[in-house]
Amino acid sequence: MTELHNAHDTRLWVERTGERRYVGHSSRGARVEIGDIKYEGAFTPGELAKIALAGCSALSADVALSRRLGKDVEVTVEVGGLSDPDENRYPHLVENLVVDLSSLEPEERARLVTVVQRAIDASCTVGRTFKAGATVELTVTGER
Repeated sequence: MTELHNAHDTRLWVERTGERRYVGHSSRGARVEIGDIKYEGAFTPGELAKIALAGCSALSADVALSRRLGKDVEVTVEVGGLSDPDENRYPHLVENLVVDLSSLEPEERARLVTVVQRAIDASCTVGRTFKAGATVELTVTGER
């Protein structure tokens, strides 16, 4: 069996809290509500995958953006993608990084966009995983 985590990783797990409702946990104390789309205040697993992609891109770009535009730069990464009902997956995800670049000259703007795209391509583990594909191994056990 493949190890679920090593000494340097955060332990992650979900626990059932009701019908088609779970809470995701991290060993660092974070929590996230996960559930069917009918539940207010809960993310669906697909929404979490998209949020993970947007968050990873934002974190990967953060240093370049804040270095060039200031430590208080406002950044939003919008993310979307429709599922393919026949394949039960998202064949194409779209991100839009929204940041005010109006203070930059056109050449500076183009340079920053290139730096940001390179940072995301190099550092965003979630995006790199989606692009490359990943294998998933599931074991069902009666032990904790």
